[in-house]
Amino acid sequence: MDNPINIAVIAPYQIYPAKMGGQKCIASFYDYLSQSVLVTVISTDRNESPSSEKIKLVKALGSSFLRYLNPLLILKTRKILNQGKFTHLIIEHPYFGWLGYLQKKLTDVKLVIHSHNIEAMRFKSTGKWWWRILWHYERFVHRVADCNFFITDEDRQWAETHYSLNPLRCFTITYGTTLLEAPGGEQRKSAQEYLQSTYNIPSGETILLFNGTLNYKPNLDALMILLEEINPVLTSRTSFKYKLIICGKDLPGTLNKLQDYSSKNVIYAGFVKDINPYFEGAHIFLNPVIEGGGIKTKLVEALACNLSCISTVSGATGVSEKCTGRKLAIVNDGDWAAFTETIFSADKDSQIPAGFFDEFYWGNIAAKALNILKNIA
Repeated sequence: MDNPINIAVIAPYQIYPAKMGGQKCIASFYDYLSQSVLVTVISTDRNESPSSEKIKLVKALGSSFLRYLNPLLILKTRKILNQGKFTHLIIEHPYFGWLGYLQKKLTDVKLVIHSHNIEAMRFKSTGKWWWRILWHYERFVHRVADCNFFITDEDRQWAETHYSLNPLRCFTITYGTTLLEAPGGEQRKSAQEYLQSTYNIPSGETILLFNGTLNYKPNLDALMILLEEINPVLTSRTSFKYKLIICGKDLPGTLNKLQDYSSKNVIYAGFVKDINPYFEGAHIFLNPVIEGGGIKTKLVEALACNLSCISTVSGATGVSEKCTGRKLAIVNDGDWAAFTETIFSADKDSQIPAGFFDEFYWGNIAAKALNILKNIA
């Protein structure tokens, strides 16, 4: 009989309620994992109750930025781990890796680092001078772990090479979807009618969609590309009737007059509580992101809703054309002329292959992770 697995997770920021992609990644992963094993999430005091009653939340980290360097957490988390008789400790992101390393030495837990990006390279791409310091720290954290989860094959292979990691201890655990199959035609038609009614979009016009938190530089840069490089070409093609809906919170003050673009077929919807009707009702999702690293969660969600997508190579990292068929068109980074032409010729009527859900359904992802955890040496 297999020894029972009892998982503790250190998640260093608010994840409940899960609204943003990173929050959804953590919350959904453990929602599905908790259907098979015990899961306790150790996090900040700003969290609400988890959506799953099977997950225990311990608000032990505090909310100050100083929590990342708080030595008192050594004794506090050791007590939690010993009392709970945990077998595995999963650290979300590398920042609390030092604490995980110490608990590995002080207790009997197996240490797992769950990476959502190569953080050092993500900060290098956004111009942070201290990325080299993070590079060495991140390398140390991954090297002392018993197991490393990466969110894309590209990140895993990069880390194995540059951080000199043992490939036998590195695995791809991707971002997923709660859907087992794409929404049907009637559901998508209803969502499309909702968008047309809400934003006064004439029937027959193509609905383009962009979504992302707009105080995050890679997303903001992508938005500016849409507004300054792509949209002017779209408006010049008078035979192409469309509206571009932009969803996302935290728009910088310099763009507070985004409504001025309304005469240029742009609709700023702001933060929407439920993004699914937008993914289900739009015709094409645009993803001109060229930096930031990791997998673009919004791309996975859009494809799961059977939405045709156009992405840059960087923006499609972690999503293979092999499982997306004709629903995903990939264009070279920076080739905005080709990106725009692809909008005009996009296949809006094809169907996402069933194989997409084999790879990206959260239930399958959690099952794969659990099997790995059971076999950590």
